[in-house]
Amino acid sequence: MTNKINIAVIGVGRWGVHLLRNFLAHPQVNVVAVVDPHPERLAAVKQQFNLDENVLLTTKWHDLKTVPGLTGVAIATPATTHYALIKDSLQQGYHVLAEKPLTLDPAECRELCQLAEQYHLILMIDHTYLFHPAVERGKTVVQAGKLGDLRYGYATRTHLGPVRQDVDALWDLAIHDIAIFNAWLGQIPVKVQATGTVWLQGAVGEDADIRGLADLVWLTLTYPDGFQAYIHLCWLNPDKQRRLGIVGSLGSLIFDEMSLSSPLTLLHGEFEQQGNQFIPVNQSQIALELETGEPLGRVCSSFVVSILNNTPSEVSSGWVGTELVEILAALTVSLEQGGQPVFLNNYSQV
Repeated sequence: MTNKINIAVIGVGRWGVHLLRNFLAHPQVNVVAVVDPHPERLAAVKQQFNLDENVLLTTKWHDLKTVPGLTGVAIATPATTHYALIKDSLQQGYHVLAEKPLTLDPAECRELCQLAEQYHLILMIDHTYLFHPAVERGKTVVQAGKLGDLRYGYATRTHLGPVRQDVDALWDLAIHDIAIFNAWLGQIPVKVQATGTVWLQGAVGEDADIRGLADLVWLTLTYPDGFQAYIHLCWLNPDKQRRLGIVGSLGSLIFDEMSLSSPLTLLHGEFEQQGNQFIPVNQSQIALELETGEPLGRVCSSFVVSILNNTPSEVSSGWVGTELVEILAALTVSLEQGGQPVFLNNYSQV
């Protein structure tokens, strides 16, 4: 049995508590510390997980520097805090697993990736969907050419809350679907467009006409080969949907997270021309079998393997997280410009 690695979890709010649960269950991990600024959260997780008295529970991040043999940290704090926490963690010699997004600034993301490389440390981002069995299987289907010539993609991610007060629906929701499209296509967009509508948290004063946190956002992503993906995001819609599809000349692949029985479906179907008519033929529907396992558990295991092998994650490294932040930043520019197209190669050089 490999010696266990010592990990601290920073932030045990709605998502961090699940990171803590998974690391506590991992056979190669010792959770040695939990950090959260809210004492009541620390008390709650101590009781919920019956934490050992040797586990440090603290409201101060800097207390981790007194923990001997700390190997890595899992950060699940607001995105605005990521840069300082991750930079300090890397400079202390800790491997880092950070909740998405890496930061809110592409330049900061690149700096952190370079810092991790300089110190030969793992920087991995918790893009949980990239470890979902349906997304992994979908990637093999698309890249095996089973859909024929790819035509377009679409996604809908709607629900009634939670409404964020630090970022808009674009930054809160879009990263998931963009990450899936990038993974399935094996490409990143070269041009993006975004339009949005604000209802709940509009700005006041001089910027009232152009500022505020968008509750509804429509995105268009254009990839190097001309493929386009259209994404609908809203946190003010009780019709909860988590649905993404890619359409090709031979059929469509649908990832419907709300379908517990068959989340990944391959729909065969194409047209046969008869005179001036186009007749649907070769139609069928197959619910694809998937591996089992909680995606977040797979994230945590991948982080552990990366540390033990001292090899960056091929699926969700810091550089993958940086690409996604660059796309979100470019979409923000388009959103602020009323939907004007923004080219990624130009934007990244600004």
